[in-house]
Amino acid sequence: MGIKDGKGGQGSNAAARCNAGLGVVLAVTLSIAAAAAHAEDVLAKIRDSKTITIGYREASFPFSFVDQDKKPVGYAIDLCLKIADAVKQQLKLQQLNIAYVPVTSSNRIDMIASGKIDLECGSTTNNAERRKQVGFTIAHFMASSRMLVRTEDKIKNWPDLRDKKVVTTKGTTSVKSLVDRGQVRSLNMTILEGRDHNESFKMVEDKAADAFVMDDVLLYGLKATAKDPAAYAIVGEPLTTEPYAIMLPKGDTNYKAVVDREMGRIIHDGEINKLYTKWFLSPIPAKNNLVLNMPMGYLFRESLRFPSDQVGN
Repeated sequence: MGIKDGKGGQGSNAAARCNAGLGVVLAVTLSIAAAAAHAEDVLAKIRDSKTITIGYREASFPFSFVDQDKKPVGYAIDLCLKIADAVKQQLKLQQLNIAYVPVTSSNRIDMIASGKIDLECGSTTNNAERRKQVGFTIAHFMASSRMLVRTEDKIKNWPDLRDKKVVTTKGTTSVKSLVDRGQVRSLNMTILEGRDHNESFKMVEDKAADAFVMDDVLLYGLKATAKDPAAYAIVGEPLTTEPYAIMLPKGDTNYKAVVDREMGRIIHDGEINKLYTKWFLSPIPAKNNLVLNMPMGYLFRESLRFPSDQVGN
């Protein structure tokens, strides 16, 4: 009986191991099935609702802003509309509605991660930390962090900010860069945060801050639209290089493939150069024919030769 019981125990252990193994296999299978189902979520949602939801910024000129009629316009908006058209063709829809949702630098990542918007079309930097939460397509711009100051203050570079009040916009990568620079050079800066770029700029305008640190292209836009552009200067060695890219939900491979393919086509066909000329080198009707006169930078021009969504550290 003892031998028989022993065999029964071994059989039970074997059965238990087998069941455990089947459990692991089942769990992996279910996980793969769930991932596959998720991969179709955005396209399925868009197909069923016949609507794609685009997150836009209200004051990220010239990438994403509102015109006199409060309609979202800009360089990134134009790119997103091309992507939306590619999605429409992919799904073979006769009509695709565009739903615009305003986002801020503070909530834009959550809006994508929670599925409240399908694309975020603005001036968002693609970096490794953000890629843990959201997806990015190919970069559509390369910016550098610098600072906007009042000309009369004669601030020229970062050491001139010792014991000064410096503002940046909440939720942007410039905050960390600014803090790091302050620690490295022991500048004893007081760091303030504006809710959006307009508020940050107004703090410099009202002398509540001595400098506004942000990506250079956004600073050029704010300077150009100021009441007295000559009263401000954009100075300082670049703190960082910021690759801007359109955000989309993470892990949705089918949807991302459509977005990446369209961005690749826009670049390959030279359409991105036409859009760049429209928004950075030509009069902009939505801004009273303002001209930024900002030639395409070397880093961005080179990045277009080797398009990639893995561009930020």
